[in-house]
Amino acid sequence: MSFLLGIILGILIAGLLAGAYLYFQKRREKETRESAEKLLKDAQQKAKEILEKAEKEAKIKLQQAEIQIKEELLSHKQTLEKEFEKKLRDVSLREERIIHKEEALIKKEEALERKLKEIEELKSLIENEKKQIEEVLTQTKEELEKISGLSEKEAKELLLKRVEEELKEEKAKLLMKLENEVKDEAKRKSQEILAYAISKAAVPFVTEKTVSVVQLPNEEMKGRIIGREGRNIRTFETLTGVDLLIDDTPEVVVLSCADPLRREIARIALEKLIADGRIHPARIEEIVKQVEEEMEHHLMEVGEKACFELGIYGLHPELVKMIGKLKYRTSYSQNVLQHSIETAIICGALAGELGIDVKKAKRAALLHDIGKATSYEMEGPHALIGAEIARKYGEEEEIVNAIASHHEDIPITSILGIILQISDAISGARPGARRELLEAYIKRIKELEAIASSFEGVEKAFAIQAGREIRVIVDDKKISDEQAYVLAREIAQKVEKELTYPGIIRVTVIRETRAIEYAK
Repeated sequence: MSFLLGIILGILIAGLLAGAYLYFQKRREKETRESAEKLLKDAQQKAKEILEKAEKEAKIKLQQAEIQIKEELLSHKQTLEKEFEKKLRDVSLREERIIHKEEALIKKEEALERKLKEIEELKSLIENEKKQIEEVLTQTKEELEKISGLSEKEAKELLLKRVEEELKEEKAKLLMKLENEVKDEAKRKSQEILAYAISKAAVPFVTEKTVSVVQLPNEEMKGRIIGREGRNIRTFETLTGVDLLIDDTPEVVVLSCADPLRREIARIALEKLIADGRIHPARIEEIVKQVEEEMEHHLMEVGEKACFELGIYGLHPELVKMIGKLKYRTSYSQNVLQHSIETAIICGALAGELGIDVKKAKRAALLHDIGKATSYEMEGPHALIGAEIARKYGEEEEIVNAIASHHEDIPITSILGIILQISDAISGARPGARRELLEAYIKRIKELEAIASSFEGVEKAFAIQAGREIRVIVDDKKISDEQAYVLAREIAQKVEKELTYPGIIRVTVIRETRAIEYAK
C-alpha cells in the first residue's frame, strides 16, 4: 500500500514538474515573441524616420541643384547673348566693308570699261599706222634693193655676218677682260700659297737605277762566288731573285734587278758573304734569311722616321712598313719616299693656308703612292691599289678617296683630294725632280708644235723651256688681237685633251704688225 502511494506521489510530482516546465516554457516564448515584435516595431519606426529624413534631404538637394542649373543656364544664356551681339556687330561691319568694296569695284569696272574703249580706239589707230608703216617699209625695201642691187635675203645675210663678227669680237674682249681679272687675282693668291708651300719642301732626289755594283777584295773572289759548277751563284740568284753578273771588269760584280728592294737585300747579303769568306749554299741561305729579317726592321725604322718627321701618328704597322719600302722605289728617277714626304710637306702647307686639317692632309699625301710599294705583286693603277690598302688598314674614307683620285682614276669628292693632286703635281713637276727619256721628250715637243700649227692663221709654233711653253706666231691679217686671245685658249684646251704631261704648259700667242721701208 505504502509502495503504491510512493509511486502515485512520484507520478504526481513528475506531473507537477512537467506542468511547471511547460508553463515556464510557454511564458518564455511569449516574452521572446513580445520582445521581437517590439524590436520589429522599433526598427520599422526607425526606418520610417530615416526614409522621411532622406526624402526631405533629397528634396532640399534637388531644389538646390535646380536653382544652380537655372543660374548656370542664365549665365550661359547671357554669355551666348553677348557673343551673338559681338558676332552680329562683326557681321554688320563686314557687310559695310563688302558694300564699300562692291562700290569700289563698280567704280573700277566702269573705269576699266572706259580704258578698254580707249585701248580699242588706240588699237585701231595703231593698226592704221602699222599698215601705213608696212607700206612705207615695202616702198623703202624696193628702193633699197634698186639702189644696193641686193635682195632682201642677201642683205640679211650680209647684216647678220657683220653683226656676228662684231659680237664675236665684243665677246672675245669681254671674255679677255673678265678672265684676265680672274687670272690676276688667282695668280696672285696662288703664287702666295704655292711659294709658301714649295719653300717648305727641299729634299734630295736620286737617279733611277736597275743595277748595283759590289766591290771585291780580289779577282779570286769571283771564282768563290761562282762556286763549283756554278752552284753558289745559282743558289744566290734563286734565293734573292737577282741576276748576278760577273764579267771581265776587275774586282767588280754587278747585281741586276728591276725591284730595288730585292737588289738591296742581295747587295747587303753579298757584301756580308764576301766579308765572312765562307761562301757555300747553306751559308748563302743563312745570310740571305738574316738580311731579309734585318731589312724588315730597317723598313719599319725608315717608315717610322718618315712619320715622325711629318708628325703623323697612329698608322697601322703594315702601312709604316710599306712607307719604308718606298725608299727603294723610284718614279721617273724621283725617289718615291722622298717624293711622298715632299708632297706631304706641300700638302700640309696648302691645307694650312686654306684652313683644312693639316694632319689629315699630310697623312693622305704620305700614303698617296703607297700602292707603288706593292706594284710588283698586284695588278692595276697604283692609286687604286693604294686606296684599297689604306681602306684595309682602317684609314678614313676621305683619305681613301684622295689617294684613289690623285691621278683621276675616280672622281674627287673632297677638297683634300684636290690639294693632294696639286701637291703631287708640284712635287713631280718642279725643276730637277724627274728625268725623261730623250725620245719621249722629243716626241712631246713635236706633238706640242704640231697641235699649235694645226690652227688656221698660225705661221710658226715653237716649243720652248723644255716643253713648258708654246710660243705661237700668227698672221696679223688673219688674226685680230681679240681672236689671238681666243686662239690661245683653244690651243691650251686641245693640248689638255690630247697630251699627257707633268706640270703646266704655257701658251703664248704673238701677233705684231711690222712696217718696213728703205731710205735710198
